[in-house]
Amino acid sequence: MPPASPPLSFNPAGIELDPRQGLTRQLYDALRQRVLDGRLVSGTRLPASRDLAAALSISRNSVVRAYDQLYAEGFIEARVGDGTYVAQLPTVKKLSTKPSTGLSPGLSPALSTNCGNSSVNSSLKVIHSAALERLETHHLSQPPVGPPKAFRVGVPAFDLFPFEVWAKLNGAFWRRPDLEQLCYGDPAGDARLRGLIAAYLRSSRGMQCTAEQIVITSGAQQAISLCAQLLVAPGDGVAVENPGYRAAGHAFALAGACLHGVPVDEEGIDCGVLNTLADCRLAYVTPSHQYPLGVVMSLARRLELLAWAERTGGWIIEDDYDGEYRYSGAPLSPLAALDRSGRVLYVGTFGKVAFPALRLGYLVLPPGLVEAFSRRRAVDMRHSEVSTQAVMAEFMAAGHFQRHIRRMRRAALSRRNALLAGWPRGLPGVGQLPGVAAGLHITVRVDNLAREQQLLAQAHAVGVEINGLSNYWLAPSTLAPDQGAGLVLGFAAVPEPAIAQALERLREAWRC
Repeated sequence: MPPASPPLSFNPAGIELDPRQGLTRQLYDALRQRVLDGRLVSGTRLPASRDLAAALSISRNSVVRAYDQLYAEGFIEARVGDGTYVAQLPTVKKLSTKPSTGLSPGLSPALSTNCGNSSVNSSLKVIHSAALERLETHHLSQPPVGPPKAFRVGVPAFDLFPFEVWAKLNGAFWRRPDLEQLCYGDPAGDARLRGLIAAYLRSSRGMQCTAEQIVITSGAQQAISLCAQLLVAPGDGVAVENPGYRAAGHAFALAGACLHGVPVDEEGIDCGVLNTLADCRLAYVTPSHQYPLGVVMSLARRLELLAWAERTGGWIIEDDYDGEYRYSGAPLSPLAALDRSGRVLYVGTFGKVAFPALRLGYLVLPPGLVEAFSRRRAVDMRHSEVSTQAVMAEFMAAGHFQRHIRRMRRAALSRRNALLAGWPRGLPGVGQLPGVAAGLHITVRVDNLAREQQLLAQAHAVGVEINGLSNYWLAPSTLAPDQGAGLVLGFAAVPEPAIAQALERLREAWRC
C-alpha cells in the first residue's frame, strides 16, 4: 500500500474568503473548483477541520459543513483514523472557453446550409454540427425592449386591452380550478378554445374548419417552427417572400432548408418565379397583408399559388398575422378558405389583437397532419399553459374578444390616419406615402441605401423607432445601392398625441 500523502499546508491552494458572504458556500466552491481543475489531485490529504478553520479564521462548523457537502457529492472521502482526502476521480481535461460545434475536418460549407446537391452525412456528429453552424447565421434578433413608442413595428394598441376583464376571468379560473385541467392536457390544446377559434374563423374568414384541425401553439413563431420541423428535410428548397418576414426564413433554414427568395410585386409573391424552382415543395406567404411591403395578394395570384401546390404536391404556410385589421372593402378569403386539396397550413395569433407577451397562437391544419403536429409539439413542451388557454376561451365565449377586435380596429385606423396626416412631405429621396388598406404598419420607399441609413440614424437620435426596409431582404448585403431601401413604420403602438410628438421630432431631425 503506497504511503499516504502528507497533509496540505493549512491554507490549501491559497483560498481567500470574504467575511461579508456565506463562508460555508465560499469554502465549498473553492475546494470543489480546485478538485475539478486539478489543483487538488486525487489522493491529496486535506487539513483537519480544526486546523483549516484556524488558518482561515473562520468557525470550525463552517469547515465541517463544507466538508460534509463535498463528501456527499463524492469530491472527498474520509479514511478512518487517517483524515480526509480528495477522492479518486478520473482525470478531467480542462474545457476550452471557445465555443465549438464539433465540426469534422473538411466539412463543406454547403453542408452547413444543406443547399444544392451536397450529400448529407448520416453521422449524428455531422448533423449536430451542421445545425449549430446554421444557428450562427439564422437566429432571432432581440425585439425592442421597454414600453412601446412610435413607430415600433408589430405592436398593436395593447394599451386598450381590457386588463380588468382579463384579471377577473383569470381570478375566477384559479379560485375554483377544474382539477382535470391541472393534469397533463392534450398537446393540441384546450378543446373548448379550439372549438371557439374554429367558430371564429368560420364567421370572420369563411374557413370551413373544425376544432379537430386546430393545434394551439405558443405564438405564431412556434407554429412556423413546427411547420419547418415536420415539412422540411435537409436540402429541401423553401420559397419565402423577398423582402419578407426574416424570422420565418430562419426557422426553415435551421431545419436545413435551402431558402429561395421570391420577388413580391403589387399582387403578392411572383408565382412565375416560384414555378421555376424545381426543388421547392413549400412556400411561406403573408397574403392578407404582405410583410413588410403591405400589398394584398390578388385573388388571381391566390388561385395560381394554390394550383402550384396541387400540381407539385407542395405545401403553403399562410401567415395571417394581422388579418383582423382591414380598413376598406371586404377582406379577401384566406388561402385556407379557398384550398380544396389540403395543401394550406394556416397560422394565426392572438398577439396582434391582445399583446405580444401573451404567446398564444394556433395552426389550422389539413386533417391528415393534425396527429403528427400534436405529437411533435408534445416532444417540445407537452402543451401550452393551461390557464391562459382557459381564460382566452372564456374571453371569447363571453363576447369580449369580438368587442375588443372592433375597438382595436377603430384605434388602429385612427392612429394610421394620424400618421398619414402628419407625415413630413417633400423629403428628399423619400417616395410618396402608399395607401394603407390593412395591417399595422406602413412602408415608404427611399431612393437608396445611404439615404435610408441617414434617415434611420437621425430618427434614432431623437428617440423614434423606425425599421429599414433593407433589413427584410433575404440577402441584404447583395442589394445594389439604389435597391431595396425604405422606411417601415408601425402606427398602432401609441396613441395619437404620442404619434404627433414623434412626427414633430422627426421633422426637426430631418429638417423639413
